[in-house]
Amino acid sequence: MARIAVIGAGLGAMATAARLAVAGHRVTVYERGGTHGGAVGRFERDGFAFDTGPGLLHLPAVYRDLFVKTGRESLEDSVDLAPVDPAGRHLFADGTDVSLPNASRGAVAALGGALGADAGDRWDAFMSRAGAAWDRVRRPLLEEPLWPDWQVLGKDPYPSVATRRLLRERRAATLAEIGAWELRDPRLTALLESYALAFGLDPRRAPASAAVLPYMEQTFGTWYVRGGMRALADAVHARCLARRVEFAFGAEVVAVTVRDGRAAGVELADGTRAAADHVVAAVHPRTLDALVHGRPDGAREGHELYGEGDFQPGPEAAGAGRVTVCLALSGARDPRAAHRTVVHSADRAAELRTVFEGAGAPKSPTVWVMRPDDPALRPDDAHETVVLTAAAPSLDRADWTRASAEAWADAMVAQASRAVTGLAGRVLWREVHTPRDIAARTGAPAGDLPAPALAGASGTHLVRSNSPRLPGLYAAGGWAHPGGGLAHAGMSGALVAGLIVEGDGFRGSQ
Repeated sequence: MARIAVIGAGLGAMATAARLAVAGHRVTVYERGGTHGGAVGRFERDGFAFDTGPGLLHLPAVYRDLFVKTGRESLEDSVDLAPVDPAGRHLFADGTDVSLPNASRGAVAALGGALGADAGDRWDAFMSRAGAAWDRVRRPLLEEPLWPDWQVLGKDPYPSVATRRLLRERRAATLAEIGAWELRDPRLTALLESYALAFGLDPRRAPASAAVLPYMEQTFGTWYVRGGMRALADAVHARCLARRVEFAFGAEVVAVTVRDGRAAGVELADGTRAAADHVVAAVHPRTLDALVHGRPDGAREGHELYGEGDFQPGPEAAGAGRVTVCLALSGARDPRAAHRTVVHSADRAAELRTVFEGAGAPKSPTVWVMRPDDPALRPDDAHETVVLTAAAPSLDRADWTRASAEAWADAMVAQASRAVTGLAGRVLWREVHTPRDIAARTGAPAGDLPAPALAGASGTHLVRSNSPRLPGLYAAGGWAHPGGGLAHAGMSGALVAGLIVEGDGFRGSQ
């Protein structure tokens, strides 16, 4: 039985801890905050409750596998998991309104009916190509540790269509080029690019392989956990406790101790040292560097986490943050309302400059409007809970003063009013969370969001390996392979547990 220290109590960290405990190891989770869940946050006031992190779950099979492998009760025994149908309503800048069914190629018929048969056919052909890309990358990007020869993943798996541009044949290399050259409809382009924005990815730089993001959602479905997504974090935490994982909250790790050239435990802010045979860090890469090297630049010689030939994330992969506006509304929820509505920007080019270059103030952000029909989130049926989210500049690109936060909230409410009739007049109060709040809650220095690993673009959108070069140290969670998102974080737990239990030769579940 090995002693294992886990830094952080997010979903990826807890998924790792539960699997390792079942394998017979003694696991202790150290969390600097006062609760578990990481980015899966919750805000409560006056009988209203809000998800301040992810609001929906994709690829629930990841957590079904976690619960099957760590106990008798299934995921469905532990949470009330419900499919969301329609998966999403989309309001485009020209007023077009279309709802896409959940986990169904019926999206093609819906798009064809609203945008025209040619548009539906183009989306159908695009989804077929996206499916081919998914088949090529599913295992190396999601089910196996990052390959040592990661450079082979630099070739984009998306089978772009040859297009004549400026008197020569070109193939789409980015998501934006797929929209412009293959979909050829501004509404389809907006639909496609919204999947990138939801993960803080710039569609102008995201590789064409990001086409797998809409493919995954439309193929495997969109799910909601009744009581809010926090209920999923609570269920995973309960599973950890059932497997005798120990949790230390308010326990900030300030260093990974090293002995004889390998990770040997952790040191806490109060000076306490805890020995361990393995250390699992579910933290931002900059934070991990500081924990090992003693300062953020990692200049001290020795204990290099990644060296020549290892994957190193480039600036092209830098993501965005997110603004979340929690709205407490008077009046009952419209029973016909969609759970999720995406209100698309009227000026995508200006939006991308604002989000990814920090240029200008928000005018017409793309806003995700979440209106769950869940009595657990509202004081009574005469009120409604609504959450608005939008991609926004990280702390590297914006200061995020209170004035800027309120300006973003005003713009988002104005946009959301297209989806919720009389919204402004129903607001009792609102709570605004910005990248500065994300940084405080999760420890991400820039308050940005971890994006899923993507093939193509010479590997610049891959994510750091689960196995740094320091023996005994492992990386889990959204900032490690295979990247961000609830499903991907859960997958990192399976990979790290496999590497510790089976050794460096572990290549993923068969």
